[in-house]
Amino acid sequence: MSKSVARLKSMKKVADKIDHSSKLRTNVPAGMAAAGPPLGPMLGQRNINIAAFCKDFNERTANIKPGIPLPVRVKVNPDRSYQLVIHQPPSSYFLKQAAGTTRGAMEPVRETCGKITIKHIYEIAKIKSQDPPLEWRSLKEICVMLLSQARTCGIEVVRELDPKEYGEFLNDRKAIIEEQKKQLQEKREAKMLRTA
Repeated sequence: MSKSVARLKSMKKVADKIDHSSKLRTNVPAGMAAAGPPLGPMLGQRNINIAAFCKDFNERTANIKPGIPLPVRVKVNPDRSYQLVIHQPPSSYFLKQAAGTTRGAMEPVRETCGKITIKHIYEIAKIKSQDPPLEWRSLKEICVMLLSQARTCGIEVVRELDPKEYGEFLNDRKAIIEEQKKQLQEKREAKMLRTA
């Protein structure tokens, strides 16, 4: 065996293995991590102990209202341990909660699903500024980002909001949502009849 081959073999032994596995990025409802799909298979592919992860996540989110979607970042170490980072809920969740709606507009440019004030935007921006991805951004940049996201969701941003007027708007909006759900159901049934 030549000297160069022997050197290569010794180099392989010395070099540490580099782990190029990707981070797991997903949304998990607070306090509701379970071993079932979709979370269980994602963790299983990365050789993470699913039961231990679910227990750890549920303990960390015990003080948060159950069911709130939380963005989760998991980095897997070579020894099958993991680093878990839990972010604040998505800004779309905060915007819909402030507007009093459960869903955004189906056609954001043409219809308005809710209204919020500039104060709402500012308060949401203060909460989101604590998130690791946004902690180096200014409050103004976060507010601009939230304004564009509100527009995308179909939420109108106004200076002042009258509670009585807005209550009537939400009641009208419920009727529109029911009508949209009926239309979607009819489209699904028509599609099922065509494929059958």
